[in-house]
Amino acid sequence: MKLPTEFEQRVQNSFGTEGEVWLESMEERVAYFAEHWGLTIEQPVHNLSYNYVTNVVDSRQTPYILKLGVPDMDYRNEMETLRIYNGHGCVRLVNENRERGAMLLEKLIPGQMLCDLSDEEVVVQEFISVWKKLRRDLPDDSDLPLIKDWIVSLEAYQKHHWDEDGDLPNERVRQALRYFHELRESTETLGLLHGDLHHENILYSQERGWLAIDLKGVGGDPSFDLVQFMLNHLMEKPNPKALLRYRVEQICELLVLDKRRLLKVAIAMSMLYACWFVEDKHPAWIERLQCAQWFNEFLEETIR
Repeated sequence: MKLPTEFEQRVQNSFGTEGEVWLESMEERVAYFAEHWGLTIEQPVHNLSYNYVTNVVDSRQTPYILKLGVPDMDYRNEMETLRIYNGHGCVRLVNENRERGAMLLEKLIPGQMLCDLSDEEVVVQEFISVWKKLRRDLPDDSDLPLIKDWIVSLEAYQKHHWDEDGDLPNERVRQALRYFHELRESTETLGLLHGDLHHENILYSQERGWLAIDLKGVGGDPSFDLVQFMLNHLMEKPNPKALLRYRVEQICELLVLDKRRLLKVAIAMSMLYACWFVEDKHPAWIERLQCAQWFNEFLEETIR
């Protein structure tokens, strides 16, 4: 099976030897689920990232999506999150095999991404609509990770750069950690979060409207699920800072949120994303750091 070179490199960089073995067995894996789930394999999606995703049909010619991933904890978390939501606000999970890392998913038709819309006001409104549909408490028996589990990366970065700045300014790292702890103490009930809710992870279904895909599954304050959207498709715009300010204002207005609290959430998450990009040696850390600095400017304006 011929796989895109960029896809193979991304998987190998992320999963090492386990990823290489998984890639080498891809043809066998696809054939296995085609036989066991009665599927005919069609073309894969064009934007493969860390999972192999392909269009399929069953014996009745009903279209579905077959998604295969390295069967690690993150992938199993996605399956568990989809099971909990049961199609409410997101794509439906039709079948699964957790041991071998396979999901059969509802195919959203036509599957237009939210980023294909040009009217920013409409984009924000549709995003908020999906965000609201996804709101629910984290189940008491859940073993999904929590936002507080994610910040170990930022804590490790701080320890490694205790005496002097690395790529990220210590002042901003300390601020982010301070806000994470402050927000955790003020969160009364943990919610179930998508974990990566942005334009490309919201698709249009003619039957069911705008729905979320690619759920990571994490517990925390629901406002944490607002930040990726605010940062996404920003820097290619003529005035990214003004657009970021607009998104903050609109989200606060539509959801009746405390702006200062949302900005603290945004600073904390932006710095966490920046830290992850530094770990991956990805230059996007510069953009995330810039956004954290803009969020901080907006926060200081509320104090004056």
